[in-house]
Amino acid sequence: MPENPSFVPSEPATSGERRLALLHSVSIFEFLDEEDLRELAANLQEHHYRAGELVISQGDEGDEMFIVASGQLNIFIPGEESRRVSLKDIGRGECFGELALFDKKPRSASVLATTDAELLALSGETLLAFLEHKPRAALSILRTIAERLRDTTVLLSQRAAKNAVKEVEENLTWSARIADKVAELNGSWSFILGLLVLTGGWTALNVPGILGRPFDPFPYVFFNLLLAILVAIQGPLIVMSQNRQALKERAQADTDFRVNLKNEVNIETILRELGEMRAELGQRLENLENLSETRRENEARGHAGGVLL
Repeated sequence: MPENPSFVPSEPATSGERRLALLHSVSIFEFLDEEDLRELAANLQEHHYRAGELVISQGDEGDEMFIVASGQLNIFIPGEESRRVSLKDIGRGECFGELALFDKKPRSASVLATTDAELLALSGETLLAFLEHKPRAALSILRTIAERLRDTTVLLSQRAAKNAVKEVEENLTWSARIADKVAELNGSWSFILGLLVLTGGWTALNVPGILGRPFDPFPYVFFNLLLAILVAIQGPLIVMSQNRQALKERAQADTDFRVNLKNEVNIETILRELGEMRAELGQRLENLENLSETRRENEARGHAGGVLL
């Protein structure tokens, strides 16, 4: 098969090495070998955007993907300024717009540069030329895209609202459950009262004359040793329980974010549909008014013609 003239492999310069290192961190190209990445890096186009500049807009036609070489960007669903739904913040090594390489569909979201950013663009034409030159690379890219689509399908099939704390607790190991029980006991009056009773009983049993010879006379060295061991064990167990509590809070916060995001997207969709419905109703009312006005004019003309006759 003759090589496509639009794809010209070349040896990378110093900037090419930087591009190569960047491509290594992009998941869609993780299965490509070093040679493929070098040839692909040589055909990327640099684009620079200032902070606050719009990179792509929802609904735009596009046939290229972008890789973030530097800077920060925000992917969002546009709307009124107060209703803009932020989907994700991305930085160096992340990519967006990859589906446009294959489906040539309008963009599903907008991307805004939140800081000065440098992007590397890969056009669909360049990718097709690359795949013609290196057809074995197609399987690697398709495998990665299929995995990402599968993950997205699983994510969309799940309910946004869920009991995150319950899910974390159901997946705890027996050691983690013991640590939580110990931490729960340490923070109760039962533990305090039990420790006081144990201390009083230990002291009473070691008063000379009660049990004959005390087994742990004052200053109760053995009892202090037991208390030191208890404290040494309690500390790590309490920290472990606190870490799990922080994990539960993060899981709950993530669930709240997903619920709020889904609600905002749904509200944005409803508002857009209401706006379309309002525009359609306005158009229909205008057509009815025009039709009514035409009928009145026709009736007036007919009446005037009858009078003349």
